[in-house]
Amino acid sequence: MAKGKFGTAINFMDGRVQEPIIAWMKKTYKLDYIDMITEPGPDKILSNPRDKRIASIKSRVEISVNKHGSKIIVMVSHCDCAGNPCSKQAHLAQNEKAIKTIKSWHLRSAEKIVGVWIDQNWTAKEIMEVELP
Repeated sequence: MAKGKFGTAINFMDGRVQEPIIAWMKKTYKLDYIDMITEPGPDKILSNPRDKRIASIKSRVEISVNKHGSKIIVMVSHCDCAGNPCSKQAHLAQNEKAIKTIKSWHLRSAEKIVGVWIDQNWTAKEIMEVELP
């Protein structure tokens, strides 16, 4: 097990959202490190159960949870997205579906999944939280 307190962010590859989510997670959850799992449009990917890229995301989340001891998984959505250009409402709906997908993975040692929206000012805001059994 890695030393330090880890969290996991399923985030967009867009460089503008990396620092805001790292800072928010470290401050909110008192974390030392954030394992960043990036894709173009991960909220869209994880909201579609037939998307073949889900397996890759899942395997990386499992490493973060099982090897680094991450207890918090954050599912990010953001404005001005090139990889998944849609409305805020569509992103929020996809984020909620993505969280259901992550929850279905039954990650035994994770404690919660948190949905986060990053707005036009690059500020992270929690949109939902799901406690895991």
